[in-house]
Amino acid sequence: MATTARHAVPPVALALAHALSAAERGLAVIPLSRTKLPALPSPHRDEAGPALCHGECGRPGHGVHDATTDPARVRELFAAAPWATGYGIACGLPPHHLIGIDLDTKSGTDSSAALRELALRHLFTIPDTVVVVTPSEGRHVWLSGPADVVVPNSAGRLAPGIDVRGAGGYLVGPGSRTDHGEYRTIPGTALLPPAPCPPALLRLLLPPARPEHPAGGTTPPGAGQGLVQFVLAAHEGQRNTRLFWAACRAYENGLGETLSHALIKAALTTGLTEREARATLTSASRLVRGPR
Repeated sequence: MATTARHAVPPVALALAHALSAAERGLAVIPLSRTKLPALPSPHRDEAGPALCHGECGRPGHGVHDATTDPARVRELFAAAPWATGYGIACGLPPHHLIGIDLDTKSGTDSSAALRELALRHLFTIPDTVVVVTPSEGRHVWLSGPADVVVPNSAGRLAPGIDVRGAGGYLVGPGSRTDHGEYRTIPGTALLPPAPCPPALLRLLLPPARPEHPAGGTTPPGAGQGLVQFVLAAHEGQRNTRLFWAACRAYENGLGETLSHALIKAALTTGLTEREARATLTSASRLVRGPR
């Protein structure tokens, strides 16, 4: 009896189909590998010194700066990355100026409950919008921002376990496959447009104004001790997340250098090693102040 051979659709073809569908909705996309990183290597990887090009050279491989809604260009990018299994959606670009609220499940905290608490405290409601479920059962909530406001990326600044993807960042698109599983939309949300970000939440997403310390000024005694106590109260599974969150708040308020010793000492008390604690403080400093 004759049989018909069934050939599985290559992962890159499925990823391309999803990416093209997103591009049709005005969402700029790039191909991603199974690790969720941009699939195309930098064309400047063999050059000496830091690469400052954001795609001006015309070659692909500049991460989120390659993102496009042009179907022909999308196909070119995926043709250059036949190992791609997913796609990223650039945030902060017109027409949607996408903002992603990433509710993590791996930090030992209930990030969904934390978002609900923020909503109650600041009097906003998350509107009906696209919600993507991650392989670890986390959630990506899609919102749109105003054209004249730049929302920065942040990790844990809103609350432990809540990351924000804004300008210069990207979200893994639904239909993408990684080493840990598939990203999928919650039923009933796939065709919704990204809903406008509530104004009260938008204010929380913007970095606070840097405090101005007069020349020769001193830090008030006891400043930042609440952040140290926050780290000391960490349970196993929360230690690094709490330290990172507290360090970010310290650097945002100009207390990073002043509190670094106390934060490291608190982290050691909870069970982190000095190397882990210092690495976490360095990551927080880079996120808030930029590379130095």
